[in-house]
Amino acid sequence: MELAKISSKGQVTIPIEIRKKLKLKEGDKVLFLEDEEKIILKNSSLVALKEIQERMKDERGEKGLYSEEDVKKVVKDIRKDIWEKKYENNG
Repeated sequence: MELAKISSKGQVTIPIEIRKKLKLKEGDKVLFLEDEEKIILKNSSLVALKEIQERMKDERGEKGLYSEEDVKKVVKDIRKDIWEKKYENNG
């Protein structure tokens, strides 16, 4: 259990062990979620990443994304497409 004090401005310093567990660093944003009588603190970036992963779960098979190499290839193809569209007619 960790203890923190609230400042006169309502600010709380998150104890270092909690920051490490949540992988929080300076400038990160946190979420406060209500669960009955509890308030849950979460790293908003990790929550967003998990949500994206969950939404992409069904699409990975459809798009043939089974490995990191598959994802890298898609990113490379997208970058190539953007480059060609942006600079093809400007040369």
